[in-house]
Amino acid sequence: MWKPIHLVPPNTRIDFMRWHRFTFALAVIMTLASVGLLFVKGLNFGIDFAGGILMEVRAPQQPDLADLRGRLGGLGFGEVALQTFGDPNTVLIRLPQQEGGEGAQQTAIAKVRAQLGSGWDYRRTETVGPKVGSELVKNAVIAVTLAMAGIFVYVWIRYAWQFGMNALLAMIHDVVTTIGLFSLFGLQFDLATVAAVLTVAGYSVNDKVVVFDRIRFEMRRYKTMPMSDVVNLSVNETLSRTTVTAGLTFISVLALYLFGGAVLHGFALALMWGIFIGTYSSICIAAAGLLNLRHSRIRGDGEGAKEAGKGATRGA
Repeated sequence: MWKPIHLVPPNTRIDFMRWHRFTFALAVIMTLASVGLLFVKGLNFGIDFAGGILMEVRAPQQPDLADLRGRLGGLGFGEVALQTFGDPNTVLIRLPQQEGGEGAQQTAIAKVRAQLGSGWDYRRTETVGPKVGSELVKNAVIAVTLAMAGIFVYVWIRYAWQFGMNALLAMIHDVVTTIGLFSLFGLQFDLATVAAVLTVAGYSVNDKVVVFDRIRFEMRRYKTMPMSDVVNLSVNETLSRTTVTAGLTFISVLALYLFGGAVLHGFALALMWGIFIGTYSSICIAAAGLLNLRHSRIRGDGEGAKEAGKGATRGA
């Protein structure tokens, strides 16, 4: 007879809350270290935020990107970023913002055209000034802040303010450490990365809602059980779901990182880190944080009271 495969045995009872002070302190250290990196090292902003020149060109035949990068790099415009776009013959050329205003940008574009030659098809040329870049930075911060505030309100209304507060702290940890990862390794931070950060926040709260649902159910079921035991029981009962969901999502994003091309590396890397750190924060911040806040037990409805009675009968 076929038996289901369990990545996590059904009766697993790991005492997560035994180390909750250590894991919570580790989360605080990672968050503070990420903030420190942002102040000391900053972010490697892409053209979207820092300003610069973007050219979409198509070659008559598949170009050698290494040779092309060397030719354009010799023009003295700073670091030149190249990537294929759509098909192997189409290339996106990104140049940093040139000093000297709009005239300097047009001069740079003319020199790139001269270096490539007349056989290329120049499909699109865009320049992003520093003012536009600063506006995008402000809008990105507003977008992330509003998303997190909305999630906080949703969790607060659905559960209780203690749940909402811990979910917010966990999301701040996830978002800040994701941005800190980009600062630490000097990875390009652009609008695609902002999209990844918002995705990380959404994915993170999804896992936390599952854990919170189980905690609320067990609080109704075992009204006199110590809170640490309730949280441990709930986390263990959702561990199989968390492992399968996080594992499969990680494999999908890993494939995106390996085969999606350079344009998706930053996006995929942020998601991979977000999957890992989001799972960590669900247990070590969102769930464990309930132990550190005063709260009144959630009253059970008819079903919860019935389950509580059954549990008391079994205990007797």
